[in-house]
Amino acid sequence: MVMMKLLRRIVFQTTRSYYSSRTNKPTLYSKISPLGNPTTSVVPELDDWIFKGNKLRVAELQRIVRDFRKRRRFTQALQVSEWMNKNGVCIFSPVEHAVHLDLIGKVQGYTSAESYFSSLKDQDKTDKTYGALLNCYVRQRQVDKALSHLQKMKELGFASSPLTYNDIMCLYTNIGKHEKVPDVLTEMKENKVLPDNFSYRICINSYGLRFDIDGMERLLKEMESQPHIVMDWNTYSVVANFYIKARLTSKAVDALRKSEERLDNKSGLGYNHLISLYARIRKKNEVLRLWDLEKSACKRCLNRDYTTLLESLVKLGEFDEAEKILEEWESSGNCYDFGIPNVVIIGYSGKGFPEKAEAMLEDLQKKGKVTTPNSWSVVASGFMNKGEMEKALKCLKTALSLYVENKGWKPNPKVISGILNWLGNKGSVEDAEVLVSSLRNVVPVDREMYHALIKTYVRGGKEVDGLLDRMKVDKVDENEETKEIVNMRKA
Repeated sequence: MVMMKLLRRIVFQTTRSYYSSRTNKPTLYSKISPLGNPTTSVVPELDDWIFKGNKLRVAELQRIVRDFRKRRRFTQALQVSEWMNKNGVCIFSPVEHAVHLDLIGKVQGYTSAESYFSSLKDQDKTDKTYGALLNCYVRQRQVDKALSHLQKMKELGFASSPLTYNDIMCLYTNIGKHEKVPDVLTEMKENKVLPDNFSYRICINSYGLRFDIDGMERLLKEMESQPHIVMDWNTYSVVANFYIKARLTSKAVDALRKSEERLDNKSGLGYNHLISLYARIRKKNEVLRLWDLEKSACKRCLNRDYTTLLESLVKLGEFDEAEKILEEWESSGNCYDFGIPNVVIIGYSGKGFPEKAEAMLEDLQKKGKVTTPNSWSVVASGFMNKGEMEKALKCLKTALSLYVENKGWKPNPKVISGILNWLGNKGSVEDAEVLVSSLRNVVPVDREMYHALIKTYVRGGKEVDGLLDRMKVDKVDENEETKEIVNMRKA
């Protein structure tokens, strides 16, 4: 999926695009934009806007739909579109119908999109709406429906755009039938439809995925020779990616240089991608050179840009450089995002330096910054791998103390098991009780927890009858291992 996004290069900046008024008077956009929860309906705000006698501009509603689509707020984009249609705000042209149909497909699935398409008047069933339905089929990998629909489009003369064939190439890519993609390109040319950049790029990708470097190079040369094609950075970066996979480093560097020559200086996306590719071939100097270029070319570096660079430096093991970049980010004025220092924290832990990762987490806490239970758990794993179990226990306790229900985090079972095993063999009763009590709030209590407790009780000379009663209350059955542990006190 990531590759498909790269191939398409439908690029939306991660900065939020707000439509602001030159006055302090609220706009319709300013009223509904903050309703970011996808389960929140924007319809009441739209109704309220009209009820209060505010002016309603069709152009603003259309901008809102476009913006919500860019920000992947598809449900709310559909709500605005439906509200416009239902209330007769504007008469939908085939273009508006196509947008609406696409949103229905994204939110409700292709069957609902089919129903909407069937309800359209004949004059609204144009290449736009046919193409939107085809895209719905492709997105949900409905091969038979997509091919049948394509045939209808051909019969109606609606398959004269490269977009139609590109959709079919995407379909074959999505279902893993990469060998069929070049056939679609051939058919395009036979039908006198000029391939565009994406047509060539997705076909080049299909050769690369099949490790056919010769085929990829042949098609790249053909693309370069086409007078209507303006070569872009994205195509050369796709080629460089496959050269790297094939360990053809010098060819990869050549492709990366061609890509760089065609970068859009106003967007950090291209720089980020090239930085990542250079990191994969361990070209530290190129990584830092491109970062300097990005900083001078772009008005400001976003959190996304810092994340990409830090991931690359961590991959290269350049932690000193990474810490310098973190300091640069802290003074950049960008909003705090724990994900940025977390790149280095996770990197330190994974490279065998959990103490440095722990120090970073503690420093963030002292500054009142947010940290996450997952990061503390990862550092606990790092300490456990080094046999520093007391430090691992401390980090796991911190992780559990930060747990928030329904936030998606669950502790690593290997970390829990490893620490419980250590506690049972060498830990104290108090530590075991505290850990099990904390774990109860996060995961179901189980036999392994009780076995750790029983072992500490037995080693401490304490009676275990109460523990066995607690097991029954928690509906945790005893087994042979339980009996063996209990009997250790008699040995």
